[in-house]
Amino acid sequence: MSLERFQLRNRLRVLRAEREMTQEDLAKAVGVTRQTILAIEGGEYAPSVLLALAIARRFEKPLDDVFQLEARKK
Repeated sequence: MSLERFQLRNRLRVLRAEREMTQEDLAKAVGVTRQTILAIEGGEYAPSVLLALAIARRFEKPLDDVFQLEARKK
């Protein structure tokens, strides 16, 4: 299976909105910059496993409730 056929989707914007949390708030909570959170939300950057787990833990959600691997549209 080639990973090039997949893309990583996330629910960060929704989860942040539910908690009235800014990108800066989340960035500080997990130890990265706001620009990193912006890039993850926009699908421009795939977080490391450790960062993805830290984000999921911050929202008290299982990893696959925050991040989903989806097939790319052709």
